[in-house]
Amino acid sequence: MIDSAEQARPFATPRVAAGALFVDDQGGVLMLRPTYKAYWDIPGGYVEEGETPLNACVREVQEELGLQVAIESLLAVDWAPNPDEGDKVLFVFDGGHLRPEQLAAIQFEDGEISQWAFVDQERLDEVTIPRLARRVRAALSARRSAQTVYLQDGAAPAN
Repeated sequence: MIDSAEQARPFATPRVAAGALFVDDQGGVLMLRPTYKAYWDIPGGYVEEGETPLNACVREVQEELGLQVAIESLLAVDWAPNPDEGDKVLFVFDGGHLRPEQLAAIQFEDGEISQWAFVDQERLDEVTIPRLARRVRAALSARRSAQTVYLQDGAAPAN
């Protein structure tokens, strides 16, 4: 039987987002410069009601880059509490490599993105926030090992 104290405890109601990790032949990561953020991000965004994280990832890549791509395996799931924005669950999927003709076809149609670039893993801290840099590095490692990783605030949890 559940006691009244346990019933009164609030459940987590995280926001859910999904993003795609695209890499180039040199190991650089496709990063986007949003017009509404002070830092670069990977393609992706929030999951809408009734939508799966994978479908949200595909939709966001279409909306942000103007590309329809086959998103591959799940690389990372990150529990990311944020005092200003609330708890989040963030999914990072493997977008693989974009062909030269896909890169040439990138279009920013909705005004949310101003530019894109492949950023070397060692330069991630220069262009984005620390927890996203950690998350991207962990996703790159998961991609190399072909194993999905669970993260907390962008890093493997301490045991």
